[in-house]
Amino acid sequence: NKIPFFSPTHISALLSFFLFKPTDKERHVGQLEFALSLHNSVVGSFPPLQTYSEEENMMREAVKKYAQERIAPFVSKMDENSAMDEDVIKSLFEQGLMGIEIDPEYGGTGSTFFSSILVIEELAKVDPSVAVLCDIQNTLINTLFVKLGTPAQKEQYLSRLSTDMIGSFCLSEAEAGSDAFALKTRAEKHKDYYIINGSKMWISNAEHAGVFLVMANVDPSAGYRGITCFIVDQDTEGLEICKKENKLGLRASSTCPLNFDNVKVPEKNILGQIGHGYKYAIGMLNEGRIGIAAQMLGLAQGCFDNTIPYTRQRVQFGKRIFDFQGMQHQIAHVATQIEAARLLTYNAARLKEAGRPFIKEACMAKYFCAELATLTTSKCIEWMGGVGFTKDYPIEKYYRDCKIGTIYEGTTNVQLSTMAKFIDKEYDH
Repeated sequence: NKIPFFSPTHISALLSFFLFKPTDKERHVGQLEFALSLHNSVVGSFPPLQTYSEEENMMREAVKKYAQERIAPFVSKMDENSAMDEDVIKSLFEQGLMGIEIDPEYGGTGSTFFSSILVIEELAKVDPSVAVLCDIQNTLINTLFVKLGTPAQKEQYLSRLSTDMIGSFCLSEAEAGSDAFALKTRAEKHKDYYIINGSKMWISNAEHAGVFLVMANVDPSAGYRGITCFIVDQDTEGLEICKKENKLGLRASSTCPLNFDNVKVPEKNILGQIGHGYKYAIGMLNEGRIGIAAQMLGLAQGCFDNTIPYTRQRVQFGKRIFDFQGMQHQIAHVATQIEAARLLTYNAARLKEAGRPFIKEACMAKYFCAELATLTTSKCIEWMGGVGFTKDYPIEKYYRDCKIGTIYEGTTNVQLSTMAKFIDKEYDH
């Protein structure tokens, strides 16, 4: 288990050292041959991080083409109107992008977590608002139903989530942001149902959602150990979706407050176990941070891709502005940061998919990609000059969209604190 890349040839070579007594020269030659064989095996067994399976590559290329053809024409209008185009939402379902990891039994694509990350990255290159809609659906809503849902809950919701229904994750409150478990929303038990009262803030996808996963406390005396996850349908009496926020960026993505006024939820609509909501929230946010990293990575790459051609065409003082050494150094620096961000994101995703510890790496990816997006979009506006400051080019929109990356699903400071805890533990021994 410690050296899974050993082949029968390696084992045979090792045994020969124990079973026989070669001369010094033979031993030396044998050691060189063994080292070379081992090196070749390692090189062949561990492909570069930016290596995709056939399925992953096909999905990546298909989403790239889809985003350019079906989303790009609507981006400016959606941003201006602060509304997601219904045709765009419909096309996401038609392309199978809202149920990427859901089993085909329920109408899903039946693909992988890493494929979800690739999809989010490609969508964000064109419109980060569309990317976050897809991200929340796949890395939070669908995953919670797949992992925790009863057979009846899966039958009722997964087939809809993969084909025509958006889900929304309800955790944050006015007094529970980074301190998420300070939430006040209460669920009181009555016979075989619960009554939910309270409010939520900053709820993404709320305007279009057909189902809400609501974190509410069934036993405030137990603190966060009373937090439970409830499935609340959009048409439930007492649920009010309030006026959406007028935001700086991600304007096409709806973000609304919610009010719960004596919302009656049957006991069968508890997702998972009573009092385990805090565990589910932490687990999903850890995975979701890789999704946000992919969104910020795609945003940065999309902004970069829309800027560099301009620097190669724009002529000042008799030469392309790309040819000035000062420009080249800045461009090369940002390109390197984007590459580093991609490797961090892919590594975190591969670790998660392999079932290995990934929380520190997810925090690193989310932190780094959010900072990278801020750097990239700011530099791109500078490289574009005056036109980069106008709405004639998409650069200023990327600049506005990126800022949320340092805030939602854990602020930059929260990521740094979490990373520091893991680093501290690593030096215990």
